[in-house]
Amino acid sequence: MEYCKRFRVEPGSRIRLKDFDPAFKDVHETKKSARREIEKLRHRLKEMQFQLYAEQKQSLLICLQAPDAGGKDGVVRHVIGSMNPQGCRVVSFKQPSSVELAHDFLWRIDQQTPRRGEVVVFNRSHYEDVLIVRVHNLVPKKVWSKRFDQINDFERRLATNGTHVLKFFLHISKEEQLRRFKRRLDDPARRWKISEADYTEREYWIAYEAAYEDALNKCSAAAAPWFVIPSDHKWFRNLAVSQIIVETMERLNIKVPDPTVNISDIREKYHEEVEDNKDAK
Repeated sequence: MEYCKRFRVEPGSRIRLKDFDPAFKDVHETKKSARREIEKLRHRLKEMQFQLYAEQKQSLLICLQAPDAGGKDGVVRHVIGSMNPQGCRVVSFKQPSSVELAHDFLWRIDQQTPRRGEVVVFNRSHYEDVLIVRVHNLVPKKVWSKRFDQINDFERRLATNGTHVLKFFLHISKEEQLRRFKRRLDDPARRWKISEADYTEREYWIAYEAAYEDALNKCSAAAAPWFVIPSDHKWFRNLAVSQIIVETMERLNIKVPDPTVNISDIREKYHEEVEDNKDAK
């Protein structure tokens, strides 16, 4: 199954998150049965990213959004981690600084977009400015409601200039989130990730769902699509995200550039003696 089609939010559609099963795992029953396919995708991702870096004509922006414990860091480790850091960068957006607040909400985002040949991953993104600010009434509705159009214009500009945008909402159930919090509490190496806010934010689950649905419905475009990824099973989340990135990159018609030197001349000038010595042995 092409996950680009299966999980994509079609432009102009009206989706409801309750219609998506966060525990969906397609044909694979277990992580073990999916392992070979996941490794194959990781290898292909590494290969395609190398070609993108060599071409230096296009770029890729990947946006990750999810509830707390939804798996953003996991995708970075297990999917993006297969790429070469020389051509890949991860950016996490925290609470805006005083300098950032003195500009429009997209100012700090624009500075982190990828250059040609680069893959950039936003761990949280500009969508926080139509999510958390809405749920917690940090800005008036008349302010945040206008940001959907501004985001669409921003992503359209990126696409026009050769940056391909993929946006993933990692969809987990409220029950799975609580289980993951419990595992963090039980693991001394991961307790540092727990805060009281993780639990108090659960009170706003329905409000966040409504905010996410608005963002998904209003900001999924042909050039910058949203994907709703079932994420209760971490291994399936990684498989689906990997496949969508691979499917997308394979459609970019990436071409490794021709050499800038005469290969025959270089081989004759620098390698002929080595080959002669090799034959003599």
